[in-house]
Amino acid sequence: MITTTTSLPDHYQSMQQRYPEFSDALAALGGAARKAGPVDAKTGHLVQLAAAAAIRSEGAVHSHTRQALDAGATDEEIQHTLLILTSTIGFPAVSAALSWADDVLEMR
Repeated sequence: MITTTTSLPDHYQSMQQRYPEFSDALAALGGAARKAGPVDAKTGHLVQLAAAAAIRSEGAVHSHTRQALDAGATDEEIQHTLLILTSTIGFPAVSAALSWADDVLEMR
């Protein structure tokens, strides 16, 4: 199961309880992808955070912000990761992603 030092959203916990085999398989897939190469956990979560922002997934931005923090990323690294995307995904998408990341950063 996926765990972080902060509590997971209720809907995610509910999904884990209803579909434990699926949740375990998803966690195993993520673990296998992380072990397949030289990218460290923090960098991997920052990459996933950028991808989440690019597809405008609020939930994934929340999740990867939490996971990046758990992997040792600083608030500034998270914010800079999103800011770098401006010329690629546009200011409105980056602005939204920053606000979603702030949801997590401000809860600590």
